[in-house]
Amino acid sequence: MSTLNTTRLTTGRSRRGALSAAALALCFMSGCTLVPSDGPKAAAVFDAAAPGKAARYGVARPLVFDVVEVDSEVANIVSAYRPQRLAHTFGFGGSAGTPVIGVGDRLQITIFEAGPDGLFSSSQSRSTSFEIVVQPDGRASIPYVGQVRFAGRTQETVRASITQALEGKAVEPDVLLSLVENGSRSVSINGKVNSPSVVPLPLDGAQILEAVALAGGPSEAPFDTTVSLSRAGRVAEISLQTIIENPTENIYLKPNDQIFVSHDPQTFTALGSTGRAGRIPFETGSLSLIEAAALAGGGNAEYADARGYFVFRYEPRELLVEVIGIDRFNELVAQGMKVDRTGNYPMVYRLDLEQPQSFIIGQNFPVRNKDVIFLARHPSSDFIKFLNLITRPIAVGGSVAAL
Repeated sequence: MSTLNTTRLTTGRSRRGALSAAALALCFMSGCTLVPSDGPKAAAVFDAAAPGKAARYGVARPLVFDVVEVDSEVANIVSAYRPQRLAHTFGFGGSAGTPVIGVGDRLQITIFEAGPDGLFSSSQSRSTSFEIVVQPDGRASIPYVGQVRFAGRTQETVRASITQALEGKAVEPDVLLSLVENGSRSVSINGKVNSPSVVPLPLDGAQILEAVALAGGPSEAPFDTTVSLSRAGRVAEISLQTIIENPTENIYLKPNDQIFVSHDPQTFTALGSTGRAGRIPFETGSLSLIEAAALAGGGNAEYADARGYFVFRYEPRELLVEVIGIDRFNELVAQGMKVDRTGNYPMVYRLDLEQPQSFIIGQNFPVRNKDVIFLARHPSSDFIKFLNLITRPIAVGGSVAAL
């Protein structure tokens, strides 16, 4: 080898060594802050859940939450849970209740007498029929009886009252009442239905699904449709799919209820070391954690930690207690765990996909609307990224040395 070539090789090696040393020194001097990050490692999530440690992450008022390992028992509990939003808000009534007459109702009243030539009978007919409309004060006028209160009373009660008032005036009177037009028992249905309208309630009542059907049905898929019910100043909303799957939520409606049907596509947000980050639609009625992981593109082969699939969400008290136990729940509340605006508590679930059984368990763990799914980065990911950083200047140095 010539002296010139030996000199070039030695110089190239020296430059590479210098560049490597410079990169290492720069990294250690800066605390390796030059290494990009895709979010916290799995251990950091567990540390943040421990009371008193959130302050280390710069949170003045740390959010208190728990991290639960997803095993078969937890998956079964969560998948079996059915929210009772409408039933809890408005009651578990299993029937429409006894219908009563209301303002605006039109009724036909028929009065029978036992003999001819009475107040309401003649030689040709022993009965008389006429219609009345219940006035705003809840009353209506009946011949030879006067003002009778109708509103808030059943047809049988009013019938007996009129019959009693006619005794001694008519010949053995008997009274028959029938509803001609329902002016008081109706609900309004608006929003994403095919025929927004005011729907009269039949005497035997109507449940939510029946009323939505009477309004032409939803214009969007049930799993992307939210039903909001307003009654006497209280409001509750729930997915139409949940009402279909959970009959206890298909409650009976009451007069003057207001239903608003909206299009609310179910989505989850994928973050961290996933192949596809962002907000991802369900496009189906139900979605498991395994299916959601696939929709998110799986994990980044270089940087993902398969042990760290985390699901962040808010859960209702009754489900949280069933998952972690009442003692742990009370402990978290004592440490400052707070509800959100809907009355639910923060919760984090972790699935370890390095365990073969987790692929079966994950098929039974449901993803909910607006969940955040985070795939933690592997503990070695920073070192891999660091190597990538320092090999770039070495490669550049090698190219320069070759010149």
